[in-house]
Amino acid sequence: MTDRIPTKSPPGSISGTAAQVPVLILGAGLMGRLLAVVLAQAGHRVRVVEATDAQGTGSAARVAAAMLAPLAESAITEPCVVAMGRHALLRWPELLSRLPEPAFFQRAGTLVLWHRQDEAQLHRFGSQMANAARALPSLPRPQPQDSAGVAALEPALAARFNQGLFLPEEGQLESRQLLRILMETLPSLGVSVQWNTAYTLAQARAEQEHQGGWVLDCRGLGAQPDWSRLRGVRGEVLRLHAPDVHLNRPIRLLHPRYPIYIAPKPDHVYVVGATEIESSDSSPASVRSTLELLSAAYAVHPGFGEARILEIGTHNRPTLPDNLPSVRQIAPQVLQINGLYRHGFLVAPAMLDVVCEWMQHGRSQLAQALGVPFAEPSLSTLH
Repeated sequence: MTDRIPTKSPPGSISGTAAQVPVLILGAGLMGRLLAVVLAQAGHRVRVVEATDAQGTGSAARVAAAMLAPLAESAITEPCVVAMGRHALLRWPELLSRLPEPAFFQRAGTLVLWHRQDEAQLHRFGSQMANAARALPSLPRPQPQDSAGVAALEPALAARFNQGLFLPEEGQLESRQLLRILMETLPSLGVSVQWNTAYTLAQARAEQEHQGGWVLDCRGLGAQPDWSRLRGVRGEVLRLHAPDVHLNRPIRLLHPRYPIYIAPKPDHVYVVGATEIESSDSSPASVRSTLELLSAAYAVHPGFGEARILEIGTHNRPTLPDNLPSVRQIAPQVLQINGLYRHGFLVAPAMLDVVCEWMQHGRSQLAQALGVPFAEPSLSTLH
């Protein structure tokens, strides 16, 4: 498995007469919007149907921290997701450069910290990353930091932590800003969008039979009637406004129950998360989770004590049994793209490029190179 394969044209590019074929996209979350923009830029006639509003309130991506942290994630996920993340670090700047408005993109690494009582978590974390490094030798190595090293990377944390791990090359985006820019780009590309319109896959295929072209199903949990193995994994995330806190990069705090991140965004906004609960419950966040996240932020920097809570967000991430994203072809020119779980922004560019490559060539070398799960009709059933 390699991090990325070379191509004669940019990944995701589509040329020739195939570019004029109509494409119907179900779902305008992150994957739906990315596909719509890239395919329209390539000359396709694209139509998008979304069950909720243009603000993306039905999309798990709206709540996400949008961190691009393959090395950090290597401790808790499969090598193929890590490889997709390495691909994303190179691909996101290319995708953003083709948008009409600048979008926040940072690549300043991740700093992993822990409190003394949680030092046992470090050994587990380090062992898991070492296993990932053996599977993907091209991964950069974590860089141990003493108190001076932590202070040099994050002056605001000087004297608060005696040691840390710096994970180089990692990055982040700002989810809501990017979703907005993608949405506002669609009309200028001639993309037709129907908001607040629930479409079934059967309806989409009936329309395809009438006018031809492709159907790309990116509905997330909305696709459960057609992909019964999908389930929701609940996440709870805080957005804080903390002008007294000055962090330069995402912080990961090792925690006995789950790794907690603090991601600095523009305008002194910090995204703090994330719990993982095996439930499709979409009710408001629990007191326990909120207290844990707030306590973790305050323990990293006391300036969070004066922060303002902008939002306590919850969402269910669409997840398959193996927690891996998947593309499957269920009929000629009908693809389902789903299961991005908690790695949406990390794996989305790879999923995008695999789908575009398949649409152009009827195969995907990139899927094989990165280990993207791709099922064809002979290998998959509708459920």
